[in-house]
Amino acid sequence: MALVTLNELFAADYAGAICGFDFVNLETVKAIMAGAEELGTPVILMVTEGGVKYAGLDYIAALGKVAAEKGKVPVALHLDHCTDFDLIIQAIKAGFTSVMIDASHLPFAENLKLTKEVVRVAHAAGVSVEAELGRIGGKEDNIQVKTAEAFMTDPEEAVEFVTATKVDCLAVAVGPSHGIYKGEPNLNLALLKRLKSVLDIPLVLHGGSGLPDAVVKEVVAIGVRKFNVWTELAVAHTDTIRAVLKEEPTLYDPRSLFKPTVEAMKAVVKSKILLTQA
Repeated sequence: MALVTLNELFAADYAGAICGFDFVNLETVKAIMAGAEELGTPVILMVTEGGVKYAGLDYIAALGKVAAEKGKVPVALHLDHCTDFDLIIQAIKAGFTSVMIDASHLPFAENLKLTKEVVRVAHAAGVSVEAELGRIGGKEDNIQVKTAEAFMTDPEEAVEFVTATKVDCLAVAVGPSHGIYKGEPNLNLALLKRLKSVLDIPLVLHGGSGLPDAVVKEVVAIGVRKFNVWTELAVAHTDTIRAVLKEEPTLYDPRSLFKPTVEAMKAVVKSKILLTQA
């Protein structure tokens, strides 16, 4: 199959949220694709600004494009949490079908202005755009937001922002956090319902790793259409490597080391997809 845009995925007859999984190497992309294909569901392959710096834009784009070409399910290739306008342009040229401009660290007016410019350029190239309003706490690669700096999305600002920018989907801050939760996650579901009632575009929930199953089911029922996961994949990857090396400390062949990690991450992928189906 060929790559599709986020808008094409959202327009498809699919009940529930479409999962977006970050990938940083061959093993993560193989695990994501294997899990999605076994369940026959569309999927979003995501890479962050930090992931691009780690793997290189051309390498990571090639992985995503080959996965989509060889895959049996619809795939969008998404640049996630990007703060760099120039990198967004490069990603569009490299074949990404979706980009996220994360200008949530800027004042409202500056966030709106930059997002509007990204939308103008991306839409001209047929690429979908996600933006963020409010600040999501925790750490996502090179973006770190302290608890005191996080703030939730204001519904009135959200309406103004979406109307002015024509963004395709919006990442909202309703209490989730990137990384590993410290204590019980506390999402403002009333705010999420309010945002859903005043916005007519798909809503995105970041910080999907570690949320209780019941909460995930509820946010999907409210109307979240894109559900992001990374930390649980990373933990499965790393924990499996530790376990294999503990059992076989003299192991040196990376193929024998990484093969079990694909199975571990695939299990995470399948569990999240099943959980976010309506």
